[in-house]
Amino acid sequence: MKNALFLLLDEFADWEGSYLSSTLNQSEYWSVKTISVEEKVVSLGGFSVLVDYVIGSEPKDYDLLIMIGGNSWDNSSDDLLRFVQETFNKGIPVGAICGAVDYLAKNGFLNNYKHTGNSICLWSDYDCYTSANKFIEKQAVKDGKTVTANGTAPLEFTELVLKLIEFDAPENIEKTMFINRHGFYNYCEKYGNPFL
Repeated sequence: MKNALFLLLDEFADWEGSYLSSTLNQSEYWSVKTISVEEKVVSLGGFSVLVDYVIGSEPKDYDLLIMIGGNSWDNSSDDLLRFVQETFNKGIPVGAICGAVDYLAKNGFLNNYKHTGNSICLWSDYDCYTSANKFIEKQAVKDGKTVTANGTAPLEFTELVLKLIEFDAPENIEKTMFINRHGFYNYCEKYGNPFL
């Protein structure tokens, strides 16, 4: 069983990880757990989450870190910074979306990767960010063991993370994304009814 940790801070954006977490968690090969700097966080939509791990108590053998955006990524927690640094140092795949990408840029984690985010103009005063030439104006970007996305790209983010971790055969990932993008009846027209 592979383990995915979803890093949620208070005021996290509900929609940014929902496609990915539900796809992973329905697989017999993946387990989804939540992690944060505090025991309870509340989403922008008002959902309260009691996280599985407070940073420092997480398992050491997780296989994927997903950093969900929101309004609290100006966080200055030393524990958070250490945890993210350790994840990169271990070579564990990392997916970040929206405000979480801002955090990675601010702390210099994106300097070795092609990446995207909400807007590069938001990062002009980040002293540790030195890779503006690697910013790509796309919904989501995969490079090395990272996926970055802006806050309007939960589907693109999901697709690239699934490809990054080789979750399934490419044609099956395409089918999963098609039904989410275009709906059930368009899926049936193209691929047939999945329930028959």
